[in-house]
Amino acid sequence: MKCTQCQSEMVTDCGVNVEGVMYGIKIFKKSKGLFNKVSEKPKACVCPNCGYVAFYIDNNYKKFK
Repeated sequence: MKCTQCQSEMVTDCGVNVEGVMYGIKIFKKSKGLFNKVSEKPKACVCPNCGYVAFYIDNNYKKFK
């Protein structure tokens, strides 16, 4: 994955945690209906050149359509 700021190759597959707690964050979308909630844990990538950070969903991102 290329950095959108400086076009360097980013370090991928990094985890995301909230400092001070053991759990991370989730991205979710609620649709119509009772059990129509889609959620995924994001991963992060970091640019070693400029420090830019981006979140992404590795797979299953098509569930959010």
